Amino acid sequence: MSSSVGAGKLQRMNWKFRAAGRAAGAAASAERTAAPAFVIPATTEQLLGLACLFWALAANRLFFGAALKDHSLGDASAWGFAVALVVLLVSVHFLLLAPLANRWTVKPIVALLILVSAFATFFMKRYGVFLDPTMMRNVLRSDLHEAGELLTWTLLPHLLLYALLPMLLLWRVQVQHRPWRRALAWRLGVALLALAAAAGALLAVFQPLASLMRNHKEVRYLVTPANALWSIGAVLASDARGAARPRQPIGEDARPGATWTALERPRLLVLVVGETARAANWGLNGYARPTTPSLAALPVINFPDVTACGTNTETSLPCMFAPVGRRDYDEDRIRGSESLLHVAARAGVAVQWRDNQSGCKGVCEGLPSERVIDLPPPGLCGDGRCLDEGLLHGLDARLAAAKGVQLLVLHPLGNHGPSYFRRYPKAFARFQPACESDDLRQCSREEIVNAYDNALLYTDHVLARLIGTLQARADRVDSAVLYVSDHGESLGENNLFLHGVPYAIAPQVQTRVPMTLWLSEGWRQALDLDLDCLQRRAGEPTAHDHLFHTLLGLLDVQTGLYARDWDLTAGCRRDVVASR
Repeated sequence: MSSSVGAGKLQRMNWKFRAAGRAAGAAASAERTAAPAFVIPATTEQLLGLACLFWALAANRLFFGAALKDHSLGDASAWGFAVALVVLLVSVHFLLLAPLANRWTVKPIVALLILVSAFATFFMKRYGVFLDPTMMRNVLRSDLHEAGELLTWTLLPHLLLYALLPMLLLWRVQVQHRPWRRALAWRLGVALLALAAAAGALLAVFQPLASLMRNHKEVRYLVTPANALWSIGAVLASDARGAARPRQPIGEDARPGATWTALERPRLLVLVVGETARAANWGLNGYARPTTPSLAALPVINFPDVTACGTNTETSLPCMFAPVGRRDYDEDRIRGSESLLHVAARAGVAVQWRDNQSGCKGVCEGLPSERVIDLPPPGLCGDGRCLDEGLLHGLDARLAAAKGVQLLVLHPLGNHGPSYFRRYPKAFARFQPACESDDLRQCSREEIVNAYDNALLYTDHVLARLIGTLQARADRVDSAVLYVSDHGESLGENNLFLHGVPYAIAPQVQTRVPMTLWLSEGWRQALDLDLDCLQRRAGEPTAHDHLFHTLLGLLDVQTGLYARDWDLTAGCRRDVVASR
């Protein structure tokens, strides 16, 4: 009896074990079924090496185009040069990223750089720009509206091919786990191999490569994604140095000049720092089209040969407000010091910055400033942007309450591209047909130039309206207007668009800018200025370097920083200059 009961129990236990085995088998089968059908096993080094090869071949067409420009494809040495460059690019990128990559970080790093490379190659190709630290600073400082105008539908196919597809493959990669000692040994071994490959490739093509880099230094900023990594690092390092120390004061001896003691009326100097206006299309400079008809009807002094500090706002704006500027350019010193505005304020000038763009780039730090979008002027704003006439909002009230000496800096949106058609009201769409697309490649060059010239025509209107308002109050306030653009613009010449080309190789249309001066009769008399003399001086070469000292001269602010030779008005002031 007991034996049969024991046998029954044993049989039931066998059934349970078999059922459990069948359940485990079913679970394993279900797990295999649910597992991804397509998995790519790879070590960290293999994944990183393949990513570097992908970037070398898919993201560096512009670099190879520049490097092989003077080589014939029928020449075997050209192919050898190209192969050596591929090896060099793969090896260098591997060595740059290897210290950061491990089993957990390699996929996020590769994914991020795939996306960065896709965006970089699109905009470098589309607009002919170089991704150097200056351009990267522009990218990092762009606001959402500027960025939105650059994100067009033509970007989508490029991202699908060069970002989405590679990341889909990356998603299927399964990074293999290895014990840390073995992983470290492999990492060191592959790094040494990459170093040896880089050295061998460099030795093989040293002479032509050294010649290329010596004569065309800007080519290095076509190497992608190393250009983005280097430029981001340079910008962050520069910003960190600047944040670690306060701006160095300059012009601590600034004081009012002799004419302040005899003030009969308040003085208001309006400095308009134009955006992206190029001298070649400025009507007052002799351009075939009447882009400045309103200013042409006013008694203004035009400077037709003006050279900018830089080819982008991030460089030009701090530079043009510095005492030295381009002639002895030192970016760290300029960004780490106070500006002309601080010197003027120290002397007692009431300074205010009014912005209709992306900020003053530090030149008005700590001084009164406001944005047009925050005012906001009725009927002039929408979708986060305002037309430049908004800069004149409340000007009558300011003139009515004016006291002492004031400096008002207006920073318009001007001709900021690529959406030139958004910079002016429809009433100023005089030149037709005008490009009405954010993607300039969708328009003919004629349409692009028409939209650009319409934006200049609107700038002419805004400046003329500003001068008209000041003229109407000339019996109460002595006033002056100085307009100067920060940099120029390419409109398709040599297949270049927008701006930001490294200064050493920038086309003249990006470095030549308009500048125009208007003085009320009261201001002219107060400083005893000879207008005929100023007209003659305006015909001579001028630069942003003159701005700092010319404004000190116009405001009659005395300081040891003032350099008479760089003051455009100095030789035309009969009595005041002699007293300095």
